[in-house]
Amino acid sequence: MNKAALFSIIKEKKSFLCVGLDTDIKKIPDFLRKEKDPVFEFNRRIIDATADFCVAYKPNIAFYEAMGARGWESLQKTMAYIPAGIFTIADAKRGDIGNTSSLYASAFFDKASSGFDFDSVTVAPYMGEDSVKPFLEYKGKWVIVLALTSNSGSSDFQTVKTAEGDFFYEHVLEKCLKWGTDDQLMFVVGATQATSFAAIRKIAPSNFLLVPGVGAQGGSLEMVAKFGMNANCGLLVNASRSIIYAGNNENFARLAAAEAKNMQQQMQVLLEAYL
Repeated sequence: MNKAALFSIIKEKKSFLCVGLDTDIKKIPDFLRKEKDPVFEFNRRIIDATADFCVAYKPNIAFYEAMGARGWESLQKTMAYIPAGIFTIADAKRGDIGNTSSLYASAFFDKASSGFDFDSVTVAPYMGEDSVKPFLEYKGKWVIVLALTSNSGSSDFQTVKTAEGDFFYEHVLEKCLKWGTDDQLMFVVGATQATSFAAIRKIAPSNFLLVPGVGAQGGSLEMVAKFGMNANCGLLVNASRSIIYAGNNENFARLAAAEAKNMQQQMQVLLEAYL
């Protein structure tokens, strides 16, 4: 899915919502535990409830890896269930080099090899060009590079000043932009870093930004849109816990739908205001 196609979906749905499928077996409603595959059954109902309001789904791979082979099976079934035309993100945060990086890329992009055909994958760029470029070799796929994240520890490295006087995350952005186009590269920028969006847009004006931290983490959707939106929207705002765990019993899917619809309606207003 290229940038034009993604923007077309955003306009059609009047939404730039990404739903994070961070499905924790310990947090799903008790009544689902009798199912043969409780994680998939939970995901299936969340997808049914939210697909009309979102443009992307983002499984956090750790929640599936932690369950071993059963988790990978649940993830494969989940991916197969997501409707066509919805952007998919493997939130894997891979960050190795050489053949290892190439194999990670194959794991998420090469359906013939692994069974997975994600549209994109998150990548940690700390090891440099070698950790990013193997993912860029897949035509039509996206690499979503961690830039300025929403966690409290982000200040340990990302906002340290370099010898040139810029922040380290700014150096990361500038370097990565030399490796791929704005139809290949997105960047993760946390919603809790809203004051930095204007500076980020000066460096990467055309790239899509994947924005976690709205919802349970308290980031402001309005601030993200005001300073981060570009002519093609350029934003995928992720919400995970605030949607998928909006309810904890038989009403969980209905409440997830209500929360997703509420975010979509806010996004519609913002799209009309800034585009």
